[in-house]
Amino acid sequence: MGSTFGSLSTALSSLYAQRRGLDVTGQNIANANTDGYSRQRVNMQSVGASVVPAMYARADTAAGGVTVSGLDRLRDGFLELRGQAEHGKQSMLTTDQATLQAVEKVYTEPSDTGLQSQLSDLWAGFHDVANNAGDSAARNQLLQRASTLVGSLHSARGDLTSQWTSSREQLGTLVSEVNSTAANVADLNQAIVRATQSNLPANDLMDQRDLAVMHLAEIAGVTTRQGDSGSVDVFLGGTALVRQNLASQLRIDGATEFEGVATDPVTMRWVDGGTYPASLDSGSAGSLIGALNGTLPKAVDDLDRFAQVFATAVNDQHGVGSYDLYGNVGVPMFKASVGSVITAESITMAFTDPKLVAASSIAPSGTPLVANLDGGNATKLAHLASARDGPDAMYRQLVVQLGVQVQAVNRNADIQTSVAAQVDSLRDASAGVNIDEEMINMLAYQRAYEGASRLLTTIDSTLDTLINRMGA
Repeated sequence: MGSTFGSLSTALSSLYAQRRGLDVTGQNIANANTDGYSRQRVNMQSVGASVVPAMYARADTAAGGVTVSGLDRLRDGFLELRGQAEHGKQSMLTTDQATLQAVEKVYTEPSDTGLQSQLSDLWAGFHDVANNAGDSAARNQLLQRASTLVGSLHSARGDLTSQWTSSREQLGTLVSEVNSTAANVADLNQAIVRATQSNLPANDLMDQRDLAVMHLAEIAGVTTRQGDSGSVDVFLGGTALVRQNLASQLRIDGATEFEGVATDPVTMRWVDGGTYPASLDSGSAGSLIGALNGTLPKAVDDLDRFAQVFATAVNDQHGVGSYDLYGNVGVPMFKASVGSVITAESITMAFTDPKLVAASSIAPSGTPLVANLDGGNATKLAHLASARDGPDAMYRQLVVQLGVQVQAVNRNADIQTSVAAQVDSLRDASAGVNIDEEMINMLAYQRAYEGASRLLTTIDSTLDTLINRMGA
């Protein structure tokens, strides 16, 4: 009698356990396309007889049924750490690509409207003046082409500084996002710890937390370490950004305008006054800090040096043994609008009078003055196009270096994208929902539930016979 009634408990425990398995399988299937969801499995454990010896209380059977001992979250911690690292690197390279592509658009090479094309037009203009030194139309055309080149330098310089300002604003947005996401991770940590200590399911909260941590990894390249009661600690540059339910806050320090970045680099610091994190080697924020302090200032410096080399080369030749139509020695064609140093921003035309173009290498004579139409100096100016250390050579080297840099970043980004995709595939294989597998599990739970139900019906029939029909 005792063992028969005990079989009822065994069958009932199986009904409860298999139903729980069906519920969890349904939850997995429902979230098959939910971003960040980790599949779950019911952990069942058999219940045997008591193993504690006693004189009069003994169990003569091992049939104690089954119990659900827990709900496992199938996620590989090692793959999660690997995914955070690879996604951080991928985000950094993707942002590097965007920065360099913006710099490429400033030069627009090769094209019919780029600086190289305008340089060629300028040298061709000097050739035209050399062929007809007294022609005012050729001289006017030359000054117009020079003015166009100056305007393009101004525009390129402005585009680069605008890119710096946009990157600075983007970094501010990312830092605000880091702060809000870190606070969210801390709140989720607290909720997970409370649920874990109360023996309540916290798997869905952990999924939300891990998704937020992955977002932090993409922005700032954070690393994580498992904490107590299901919490995680998040580190940025070796310093804790999130520790259990406490989150630190970041701010941006440094130059707010491009002109100040050389003496006051842009950095991220802790709001509480602590030392700023070590240089970030991954994440979008790390890429932007590198662009603000390195890539974009270097691009501006390169353009400024080109403008200075170009203006110096033309000015020097324009004033060496040359004469304009007024009979005077040639004066510089270009000057700095502000200060004494010519840059891509300050370069401007020194004169607009076409007669001041010193095209002749022979002083004009006669009344009116005639430049002897030799155009010797204009020819020398045109030959600057082929000078080994001339402005054309420098500009081509600048563009080639940029192209090599872009090619290297593109290649590294493609490789990193492939690596990240492989890691994501492994993560999905470990934590993602496989519909075919879930269907098999559903059938298994269904058959087990049907078997337990049949067992319960059979025991009920046996007890009915034993109790109600023995007397008959």
